[in-house]
Amino acid sequence: MARTGRRKGSPDTKDAIVNAARDAFAERGFDGASIRGIATSAGVDPALVYHYFATKEELFLAVVGAPADPSVFLAEAVAGPADEMGVRIVRMFLKVWGDPTLGPALLALVRSGLAHEWSARMLREFATSQILRRITSRLDVPPDEAKLRASLVGSQIIGLGLARYLIKIEPLASLEPEQVAGLVGPTLQRYLTGPL
Repeated sequence: MARTGRRKGSPDTKDAIVNAARDAFAERGFDGASIRGIATSAGVDPALVYHYFATKEELFLAVVGAPADPSVFLAEAVAGPADEMGVRIVRMFLKVWGDPTLGPALLALVRSGLAHEWSARMLREFATSQILRRITSRLDVPPDEAKLRASLVGSQIIGLGLARYLIKIEPLASLEPEQVAGLVGPTLQRYLTGPL
């Protein structure tokens, strides 16, 4: 007699969870997807999802193929005075984009987002929920204004990454990171704390 009920832990189970999460995040976004719903779709108990992935964020990062956990590298960028955050954010992103391991993985994620609608949705969710929201949470502004400021910061950072590391527009591509931070940081600062 075949066993019925929920699946036990195995590599197939982990794949089923990731596949169910991929569908849930694509349909409902990061905020709308729930661990319980993902577990139900995968045919497992929610506790088994937490066995493989400690948090919903960790599961999301696995789904999008993120090269690193943004909370780790963002902590330093958002710490400190809000009126100096622009330069710190540019420095941090240049460090990540320029890293020999993280940079190519991040560029692959962005390339995929440019070529496929599903990937674009996942990249948008990744940028919004895992990066930009963490940055703007440090600002004392209303939620709607925070979203606008976050989108402006995102446009600048993604544009900078594409121009410097993918298209390699000179002399921007060859400038020292500190020069770039000094030139682009004030623009980000205006988006973060200046008048809109």
